[in-house]
Amino acid sequence: MTRKKTTSVFEDSMAELEALVEQMEQGDISLEESLKAFERGIKLTRTCQQALQDAEQKVQILLEKNGQQTLEPFSNE
Repeated sequence: MTRKKTTSVFEDSMAELEALVEQMEQGDISLEESLKAFERGIKLTRTCQQALQDAEQKVQILLEKNGQQTLEPFSNE
């Protein structure tokens, strides 16, 4: 999966998840619709978690030098 596609999948999933949460918080949907929305939300959450794990793994690979992990000081600049 390309970086742009991964980012798009993550952002699209987050947007849909936020919309589901808003819809459920309004309380205007039936119990059955709420359960379907909850199930979809769980799937979206898992998709987002996987995208974040993939990103974390890429960061770890990028930080590895000569087979050794090195910590770099963080700069706000």
